[in-house]
Amino acid sequence: MYKLIDILFIVFHTSLIFFNLFGWIWIKTRKLNLYTLLLTGGSWLILGLIVGSIGYCPFTDWHFSVLYKMGETNLPNSYIKYLADRLTGMDFDPALVDNVTLFSFLISLAISLFLNFRTFIRR
Repeated sequence: MYKLIDILFIVFHTSLIFFNLFGWIWIKTRKLNLYTLLLTGGSWLILGLIVGSIGYCPFTDWHFSVLYKMGETNLPNSYIKYLADRLTGMDFDPALVDNVTLFSFLISLAISLFLNFRTFIRR
């Protein structure tokens, strides 16, 4: 049962990450993309301050709980690092992964804000 939940988390969480990064490309998904980016940023900051860990993601927390029950240990703080390591078999530097993640998020947020604002102004 946990293996199925693990797979569902990987599919859902990874899809959400790709949607955050590229959902601004399509006009019909731009507004939803902006909302998911704002929710992600809010989770990282607001929930992060509440739980004491900036960058907190409840999906990562829930997924890692499942992985612990499956016997996995020494999980990183970052889902992106976990995913990159799992997919490639490599051990990426956590600081590098965090920096690339933050930079990618900020670029996607800036593009999404710009495109959504431009659409709003044109209407």
